[in-house]
Amino acid sequence: MHDLTGFQRDLLYVIAGADRPSGQTVKDEVEKYYSSEINHGRLYPNLDTLVNKELVEKGQLDRRTNYYAITEAGREQIEARREWEEQYVDF
Repeated sequence: MHDLTGFQRDLLYVIAGADRPSGQTVKDEVEKYYSSEINHGRLYPNLDTLVNKELVEKGQLDRRTNYYAITEAGREQIEARREWEEQYVDF
């Protein structure tokens, strides 16, 4: 997780919180948080990075639509990150 950008971490969190979202669904959710449009040239290369790091798996819903799902490694990375954050932030 330490080698991910903040944007990539946000994508990972969105994917972890959804049930096999499409790229468009991930984009819509991230745009709500960022309050700005995320273009495809930014979104899909970062999703591919998460897939290449084996934190997310990519599959096909149909010929035009892919889905993304958190892997066990991705889940473990989120858990480790949250434990690390709790050392410093306790509300």
